[in-house]
Amino acid sequence: MKRLLAGIVILFMVVGPAYAQDRGTSAEAKALLDKAVAFYKANGQEKAFAAFNDSKGQFVSKDLYIFALDMNGKIHSHGANAGLIGKDMMGTKDADGKLFMKEMVETAKTKGKGTVDYKWENPKTKVVEQKSSYVEKVDGVVLGCGYYK
Repeated sequence: MKRLLAGIVILFMVVGPAYAQDRGTSAEAKALLDKAVAFYKANGQEKAFAAFNDSKGQFVSKDLYIFALDMNGKIHSHGANAGLIGKDMMGTKDADGKLFMKEMVETAKTKGKGTVDYKWENPKTKVVEQKSSYVEKVDGVVLGCGYYK
């Protein structure tokens, strides 16, 4: 029994830090969004959306990615799930029933930028976790980057 327990402890000591390194931090998410906003402003919407959609490109790092939606909640770019592009997400609710996409749009409309907290399934762990997304309005588009807490 002691060997089993020791083995489990060693596994968590090895795997735990490796898993943590795969997770983006709040600061990394904010920096990636700032980089995306600058790229969008310098290169325009078409080139920016193409770059944001590249799942192996400069706007995807660890479990962080850039997404873009219009003021009606329609996804125009998504670095982790191209299948969402073109979908109306305004009515999407989190695990607690919160209309978090609507809140993202409202935050961008009223404040220009901000943070939205919600609960979402982490695709790596398959567990619903607390998540926050930084959002910023640029030329009538909401750009965002979220991270798991």
